[in-house]
Amino acid sequence: MDRYLVISSDCHAGLPPEQYREYVDPQHRDAFDVALPIQTEMIKQAAKKFLVADINEEWRKGVEQELTGAWDHDQRVKVLDGDGIAGEIIYPDGITEMNTPPFGAGISLPAENVVPELQWAGARAHNRWLAELCQMAPERRAGIAIVPILWDVEEAIREAKWAKENGLKGVMLPCRWGKEPAYHHPRYDPFWAVCEDLGLVVSYHSGPAPMEDYGEEQGMMGIYISEVAWWCARPLTFLIWGGVFERFPKLKVTITEGTSVWVPEFVQLLDFRYADTPYSSKLGDYTSHLSMKPSEYFARNVLIGASCMPRREAELRYEIGVENIAWGSDYPHPEGSWPHTADQMKETFMDLPEAEIAQMVGKNAVDFFGFDSEKLAPIVARIGPEKSVFRSS
Repeated sequence: MDRYLVISSDCHAGLPPEQYREYVDPQHRDAFDVALPIQTEMIKQAAKKFLVADINEEWRKGVEQELTGAWDHDQRVKVLDGDGIAGEIIYPDGITEMNTPPFGAGISLPAENVVPELQWAGARAHNRWLAELCQMAPERRAGIAIVPILWDVEEAIREAKWAKENGLKGVMLPCRWGKEPAYHHPRYDPFWAVCEDLGLVVSYHSGPAPMEDYGEEQGMMGIYISEVAWWCARPLTFLIWGGVFERFPKLKVTITEGTSVWVPEFVQLLDFRYADTPYSSKLGDYTSHLSMKPSEYFARNVLIGASCMPRREAELRYEIGVENIAWGSDYPHPEGSWPHTADQMKETFMDLPEAEIAQMVGKNAVDFFGFDSEKLAPIVARIGPEKSVFRSS
């Protein structure tokens, strides 16, 4: 085929906040009614704090209808077709359309200042709706269920099984765990085992960071954007050194919207610490439970959801791993590539080897998330970007 199969590794969807009510368990709807105006005001304040309120308002002008694709099936298909995107991995939404899931069950999945029972209720409400959205175009959509695993591992296992039974392809866990045990703790092993058995991808999405540390002073936003990718990637350190990938060799983990420029130095540092050097000679045995180098676990078990991937990351593809990169559009966010996806993709991938482009824009996500490329082929033939546009001569 003379067109590329494109899968966006990072898209977002969520209902207008009041519409989540019908998906919330009946016993929690009174709490939902009380929380909704509070949540709305908190999102407005967050938009101001993150310096995006004015930008969002200006960016939305003239594209209000297209942005309803955040929850509307027909509009979403239209937008993704226009971007040449045949398939997508879908995470919860947030500030742009004020449509974050209720009760603190959004991208940040905070481990503090939430009521665990209600956070679970908000997660289930979103997962129920997301399953419906994905079933409208199951060959094109890989929904990621929200799973607040920190509060109850058995409940997380039940939700993971529900997600699989209802056509979702992965589970999003909190990047930060507060005072709860971190992800190298054996309490999570039954959950990893279920995800491995079911082929569910474990996802960590950028966004959470210790905002309470940053205050309101000048520079707080620069501090946040400098650190947020580290918080997103941090679970990998625990999964690798904790032997999770050793015990569960087929477990699949993705780190999304946290850039990929950190990967080469990250895996080099872990390999350096793994090696027998004078720096480690005074320490006890902390490596014999691992049969491979950290970089080898990364190469085997991890996919980076490279949102709006710039050229510099494409040029680092061999250091990162061509098979470990999956391009993403971040629709419907203003920092995403839409509505300039075609131009941004050309800038990123121009004149790279065709087989490598195919891997990064689609094949890696197809393999990792289990898309059916044969079912997508007619869509690709209709909307996929032509390979010739990525060649300058």
